[in-house]
Amino acid sequence: MVEPETFTFLADLAANNRKAWMDANREDRDDALRNFTGMAITLYDYADRFDPYMAETKFNPRQSYSKFFQEPRDRVGPGLYRTGVDVFVNAGQPTENVGYYLHIEPGNCHAGAGLFHPSKTALARLRTRFVDDLRGLTDIATDPDFIETFPEGIVTRKALRTVPEGYENDAVAAPYLKMVGLGCRKDLPDALLLDDDVIDVLIETFRCSSPLVRFFD
Repeated sequence: MVEPETFTFLADLAANNRKAWMDANREDRDDALRNFTGMAITLYDYADRFDPYMAETKFNPRQSYSKFFQEPRDRVGPGLYRTGVDVFVNAGQPTENVGYYLHIEPGNCHAGAGLFHPSKTALARLRTRFVDDLRGLTDIATDPDFIETFPEGIVTRKALRTVPEGYENDAVAAPYLKMVGLGCRKDLPDALLLDDDVIDVLIETFRCSSPLVRFFD
């Protein structure tokens, strides 16, 4: 699934997060991009085993993973480039729709479903969905199968200190309303992703997260 050279490239990028280094290592970068494209194709090929609706959607493999360059408003840390890449299985746009993902980063690989970097419009839609059917979301989060696969439950990359203006500070809804994007994640050891048999683990992970994706359709 993940080529050893891809992990090596990402580790070297983390230690040399500069334009000059990236320019000097374009061949290795392009090899990694081909690896991400191949993974996206493979995941879509197996989509009917975890989400039949997703299997019927059209996709562009080269637009199914996050780019290395970080836009200033989304930048994490001082580096110009992301040192981890998300490969998506998504019926829409990764900044607009909840979908499945595989995060590849040496020592920090995981998979699941979510929308962690939503646009303002998408974030508003998420919050409206919380309010409209909070019981549906809590049913997903407390399902035994979901909890077993995703022990951390529903997580976010960033949480506000207070409930956004215009929403009531409901004790149950507040944690979700404070989330700037959300999802679930199952940690995966790097060594497992080097094995093509990891596809079976990913299929099961995505199957367990599919109720979250369908909830936000």
